Amino acid sequence: MTEHLSLTLTVPADHPAFPGHFPAQPILPGAALLDYAVLALEGALALTPGALNLVSAKFLAPVGPGSVLALDAAPARAGGWRCTIRDAAGSTVAQCELRFGDPKGAR
Repeated sequence: MTEHLSLTLTVPADHPAFPGHFPAQPILPGAALLDYAVLALEGALALTPGALNLVSAKFLAPVGPGSVLALDAAPARAGGWRCTIRDAAGSTVAQCELRFGDPKGAR
């Protein structure tokens, strides 16, 4: 298994969630941020979409249009991956844990 991955996530300035979330101060919804992270990690690991499932997430700072984020992922003790997402200044904006498969069938 890969020991550590560092990926770059770029949030499009014209993401469709921004106009409604929130017009005066656009913020990327947490679900969209996690979707970017999961898709990037699955792509980097050449996994089938849906192979990784969310176990936990913590949002620490807002993410705006055009943000360039660093996703750092390391294997979790229980299997899967622990991820930290940082902004360009190095501040943590989110953390999550992902595992392979989902016995409950949800994603």
